[in-house]
Amino acid sequence: MRTRPGLASGRLEPQSWRRFPGSARMNRVEIYTTAVCPYCVAAKQFLKQRGMPYEEVRVDVEPARREEMLARSGGRLTVPQIFVNGEHVGGFDDLVAAERSGRLRELTEMRA
Repeated sequence: MRTRPGLASGRLEPQSWRRFPGSARMNRVEIYTTAVCPYCVAAKQFLKQRGMPYEEVRVDVEPARREEMLARSGGRLTVPQIFVNGEHVGGFDDLVAAERSGRLRELTEMRA
């Protein structure tokens, strides 16, 4: 499998964030995950398929970041927890629902 510059394990490093299609500025997607979570894998694949680079925070590798996730997500304990431009989207099901409802596009266009 070939990778593009800045692409590591299917995600772009923060300094390599690109513009999402149709947006005027760079957007930031953060996703809190663990290695064994199938919904985390699905969410990362969903973002990758849509050309949306993300920053992954592995709470199983960095347990102190779990507290950060809890504070930002309103106390949600499950992973993934996804944020777009600082706005909490929720988990994988919430991400899919946000795309279907148009909320995901609104969140990415807020920075325009």
